[in-house]
Amino acid sequence: MNFLYSIAIRLYSGLVAIASLFGNEKARLWWNGRKNQWENLKSNKDDEWIWIHVSSLGEFEQGLPVIERLKSDFPKYKLLLTFFSPSGYEPRKNFQLADKVAYMPSDTRRNAERLIKNFNIKAVFFVKYDFWFNYMKVLKKNDIPLYYISALLHPDHYFFKFYSSWFRKQLFNVSHFFVQNDETAKLLKSIGIENSTVTGDTRFDRVFEIAKQSKSFPEIEEFIVGRQCIIAGSSWPADEKFIIPFSKKMPDNYCLIIAPHDISESHIKQITSQLDNYVLYSQQSTVNSQHPTVLVINTIGILKQIYKYARFAYVGGGFMSSIHNTQEALVFGCPVVIGPKYHKFVEAVDLVKDGGMFSVNNQQEFDEVFEQLMNDDEFYNKASGICQDYIQLSIGATNKIMKVLESKL
Repeated sequence: MNFLYSIAIRLYSGLVAIASLFGNEKARLWWNGRKNQWENLKSNKDDEWIWIHVSSLGEFEQGLPVIERLKSDFPKYKLLLTFFSPSGYEPRKNFQLADKVAYMPSDTRRNAERLIKNFNIKAVFFVKYDFWFNYMKVLKKNDIPLYYISALLHPDHYFFKFYSSWFRKQLFNVSHFFVQNDETAKLLKSIGIENSTVTGDTRFDRVFEIAKQSKSFPEIEEFIVGRQCIIAGSSWPADEKFIIPFSKKMPDNYCLIIAPHDISESHIKQITSQLDNYVLYSQQSTVNSQHPTVLVINTIGILKQIYKYARFAYVGGGFMSSIHNTQEALVFGCPVVIGPKYHKFVEAVDLVKDGGMFSVNNQQEFDEVFEQLMNDDEFYNKASGICQDYIQLSIGATNKIMKVLESKL
């Protein structure tokens, strides 16, 4: 089985190379970023390293609180940070807390052995569920501890299928799992893995810090000017087909901010062509006495900070493969509305059940929830309180992890 797995890894790399030749931009970055990777992946053997690997930008944000604490609490170690995806590596390739940032070489036994040879690695941290079995096996063989941060597993995960005995065995190469919830710990225990600690999701620590440090946005405050604000964040066309019709029947004391996931010119035009009274964030200085109803954010990097202006939020993706980050809104006490595909996220499952988050399937349900959050203060205050309480109970995962690591590093 290990042979077949390694063949699959090589086949994947080959397919990426072919896709890059046919103009796929993400594939081009993935392939070109690994062409001369070993020139960067070298170190002085006298240095001791901690290696942190994340898949993409979301996992980086999830692991960042632990990265910061590792740097401050264990300054004798240098930090190697690797990414699998260009969408994480490209925006964070100059991350200053890391002593070296690189793409992760493909998961072959040869690459894993070479990386271990090039760095005097004392501990490794993988974030969430990026499982690379050749690396895991080589780390175990070399007595290098491997920890998983904010690991999250479900009963329908491939590890727990009848045909997955080989995959399950690979999990025994992990030194310790820091898991998000009791269900993950129980699933690991059901296959004989006892080395787990329920710490929660470190991403709550990250968004909590962002919320404390959030700055003011005068242009957005000028747009809102005395009205209640709804924010639709990380939206896709499948979400916007509900958001835009609703925007046209909002009362005068409400306004809407749409921050789409895709801010390409074509998508922004697709949105604005359906709106009657709007302004682009890049043109906010031109706002006139017409007082636009909708502000369209056509830049990146500010959504997680502007949720503080929202009475409540809609977070997109739930009509695609899965919802985007709801924690960034929840940390400000915003009730959140989402689409139906949310079951991969613990906080969404919990809060839909508790009444702080609301899943909708169609325009009627969308309108009903929005109108109730707008007009029923008792309903709104209860939902907001549930979100605030959930956040307070969820922060602190990083401290729990570091307490365990004190005796191990």
